[in-house]
Amino acid sequence: MKKESVINTKKALVAALFLGAVSFGYAQTESVATETAATAQVQGTQQNPAIEALKKQIEANPNDTEAIVKLATAYQDAKDWNGALETWKKMATLLPDWAPSYYSQAYVYQSMKDDANAKMAYEKYIAAVKPEELEANKKNLAYAHFFVAYQLQKTDKEQAKQHIAKSLTYDPMNAEAMKLSEFLKQ
Repeated sequence: MKKESVINTKKALVAALFLGAVSFGYAQTESVATETAATAQVQGTQQNPAIEALKKQIEANPNDTEAIVKLATAYQDAKDWNGALETWKKMATLLPDWAPSYYSQAYVYQSMKDDANAKMAYEKYIAAVKPEELEANKKNLAYAHFFVAYQLQKTDKEQAKQHIAKSLTYDPMNAEAMKLSEFLKQ
């Protein structure tokens, strides 16, 4: 009986080692797959001729705001969110009162599933829109206010109500904003 116990213990130990090795191997494969996907994305944007040409253009003239906007947009199209974000931040540094750079940063943060930073960027956008630019920015302002209201609904209901009211002022037919407004009235 004692011999069977030793054999069963050895089998259990071998099985545990085998399963551990398989799990370790799987973890290594997962890590490599993730790294490969990230590397492919970076290489894809590095090999993108439009992005490379724009980067060279900006190297030659670091204040070329038109090229910076085109580069940020190219990064977004390639779904290189880090590249897009850094480029939009550079644009905001060069032109701190240009509202679209903050809206674009918010879009990128949302794409990265970073709602806290998206909310802050939308708030900067709202504050940066000049009165003479309101008409041209109505749709974006409606969305920015909606997003901020949505983020505030659990923590600051009164602020959320103010933002959703502004959202509906800019886009009174937005069904999602109307639903949120009704919810906040409860």
